[in-house]
Amino acid sequence: MRPAIIVIDIIKDFTTGVLGSERARSIIPRVKRLLDEARGRGVPIVYVTDAHIENDREFQLWPRHAVDGTPGAEIVEELQPQQGDYHLKKPRYSAFYATGLDALLRELGVDTVILTGLVTNICVQHTAADAFFRGYKVVVVEDCVEALSDEAHREALKYMREIYGAEVVSSQELLNRLGEGP
Repeated sequence: MRPAIIVIDIIKDFTTGVLGSERARSIIPRVKRLLDEARGRGVPIVYVTDAHIENDREFQLWPRHAVDGTPGAEIVEELQPQQGDYHLKKPRYSAFYATGLDALLRELGVDTVILTGLVTNICVQHTAADAFFRGYKVVVVEDCVEALSDEAHREALKYMREIYGAEVVSSQELLNRLGEGP
């Protein structure tokens, strides 16, 4: 397994801003711990964050959020990218759509994507779909992703497991694996 961790949309507007919630903020410490361990093991980390244009058509469905260049589109302080990490901006739900993520992962020799971030049943699920369609093994860290409700979270995890063959693991289980080495 040659993994990369994908950190999806852990930005200010989704944690403390217009679409923020305590549910979203609750995953930050676990994601931080996972990223710190992964960096120590040489696992690539790729942040992919919403970066909408003014008057984006997505604002017909959701409140105006994550406009590129605004504070709301910034990654939260606790999870700032470190040297060697990557950061891509996305215009739609999937981290693969119009971002160059697939080319980056292939250049890095990645065959497994480990998904963390927000929102389980939207951006995480669409990213899982596109990863599956491109032939990547998909791992979803269930306590490092979050949705707007328990039901939406559980249903999305079930869907990704059943439809994309995603492996759903806890952060502790993944940390144990990373600690084992190759």
